[in-house]
Amino acid sequence: MTSTAQERSDLMHKIGLDVQNRATLGRLLGTGNIGQASEKSDGRMQATIRIRPDELVWDPSIVVMPHGGDLELELINDDLNTHCALLPSNGDRKFIWLVNHSRGRATLNLDGPGYYWFSSPTGNDEGRGLTGTIVVLGDVPPEARLDRPPQPRP
Repeated sequence: MTSTAQERSDLMHKIGLDVQNRATLGRLLGTGNIGQASEKSDGRMQATIRIRPDELVWDPSIVVMPHGGDLELELINDDLNTHCALLPSNGDRKFIWLVNHSRGRATLNLDGPGYYWFSSPTGNDEGRGLTGTIVVLGDVPPEARLDRPPQPRP
């Protein structure tokens, strides 16, 4: 394993994304980098994602938020082609055109833990790799948990 792959693997393990039923992130998005949103003094988080020239991969392809809340996201398209970003946000989705060598900003509200997928649905961008996820860490509050009996484990 290369040092970059080892670092990615170590980070996936550290934040708990390498256990059963979470392997999808490592398999589908394992070729991109993992970034962590930084938290500002007002509690809002921020992150930057870019598309590097001729790579058709978000960098990072996985952004980890330590807890739910607002995320100020900057998107940078360094590629020679036009792409877009279809982003999740509670109760709404954000859409940003990213013409070649441009940037855009979006404020997302992701208040619950989970995986939130984003992509570039123009042309065949998704099929060629422009798919990513925002992982919000934390526990689901008791009032939001499904009332299900314990499930059998293999």
